[in-house]
Amino acid sequence: MIEDRSPTGGHRPVLLAAAVDALNVKPDGVYVDCTFGRGGHSRAILARLAERGRLIALDRDLDAVRAAGAIDDPRFTVRHASFARVAGTVRSLGVSQIDGMLLDLGLSSAQLEDPKRGFSFRLDGPLDMRIDVSRGMTAARWLATASETDIGEVIRTYGEERFAGQIARAIVAARSRGTVDTTRQLAQIVGQAVRTREPGQDPATRTFQALRIFLNQELEELSLALAAALDLLKSGGRLVVISFHSLEDRIVKRFMRDNSRPPALPKGVAMRESERPRPKLRLVGKPVRPSAQEVAANPRSRSAILRVAERAEEAPA
Repeated sequence: MIEDRSPTGGHRPVLLAAAVDALNVKPDGVYVDCTFGRGGHSRAILARLAERGRLIALDRDLDAVRAAGAIDDPRFTVRHASFARVAGTVRSLGVSQIDGMLLDLGLSSAQLEDPKRGFSFRLDGPLDMRIDVSRGMTAARWLATASETDIGEVIRTYGEERFAGQIARAIVAARSRGTVDTTRQLAQIVGQAVRTREPGQDPATRTFQALRIFLNQELEELSLALAAALDLLKSGGRLVVISFHSLEDRIVKRFMRDNSRPPALPKGVAMRESERPRPKLRLVGKPVRPSAQEVAANPRSRSAILRVAERAEEAPA
């Protein structure tokens, strides 16, 4: 067995080079890594910064924040915070505008491979699923109290699961016989309720995804972070987002598309072209997906998609 002594503890950041290239790092710029994870992207950004450059990293996972303590660099600051609060966090550090912001929305290998976290149906452990274990309700507690209707709606909405009704009924029936508080229990309940599945996909995949997204309010947090980017980014600053499933990517795609178009004017309003409101963003390049080589080396990267937008110049006063 080869011991992994890499700074990232074995975690392979997805689309590492593509994401950092897309930030177009200026040596003296100020950047925010909204999802530190195990620091792969942060370390790559720091490698491109000069002495006066600055990197602020956020993560709401306390284990990630502790891992960030290994970076001893005066240009680097880490905060235990959700990226939904990125604007307030950055401004509390005396920064009003930034040159780039990165969001890597996937879970880290450390999170997935720790049975205590409850994210993986392949490892038996407590049914927790909270990214920030210092607050919020565990999956086990929510499943013990939620109605069958609510459970089905969450699994259908956030997991895009066509068997959501059957799964919700099976969970409620199982909890009437005893607690449902481990990942193995839930995976078995779902597996018995779902008899067919896409080739190569475990029946529990969509249910685990749905519960995690719902409990951590991931889509709501993403929308808040994207809106904050418009206020924080300087003209020419880059917003780089790596998504891992269709719900996330849909939000990112629509946000970038809508803000790269001029705001709609009320019907019948006449205005010179020079006076028309300008778009807030400019789309940069086409969406990027992992290469076949990256997917072969890191199968978890297969669903990743990277999108990039640049803050447009403000109209002259």
